[in-house]
Amino acid sequence: QVQLVESGGGLVQAGGSLRLSCTASGRIFNINTMRWYRQAPGKQRELVAGITSIGLTNYADSVKGRFTISRAGAKNTVYLQMNNLKVEDTAVYLCNADDVDLSPRNYWGQGTQVTVSS
Repeated sequence: QVQLVESGGGLVQAGGSLRLSCTASGRIFNINTMRWYRQAPGKQRELVAGITSIGLTNYADSVKGRFTISRAGAKNTVYLQMNNLKVEDTAVYLCNADDVDLSPRNYWGQGTQVTVSS
């Protein structure tokens, strides 16, 4: 089993910045892609950004140019640098990862709340 633990959420004013972190631990084989999702009240969970083990990234259109995803620490830690935050970025942000042995297994963190005030 792999555990994902997020940190770095909080309350920030519009235009501000936050940096989220997520570290994978436990019985890890090979963490491949790591992702950040978010879920706002009454809305579907959406993919915010993803990064592969070789550093390929993808972003939701709504965050392009404002958010940056990166990896470090033997690549089992993923960060999400969020700049120029908007009220509509308010959500629970969840870390997600694929651990690949003979077959991929997908894991979720518990989430961290990000609240952006106007």
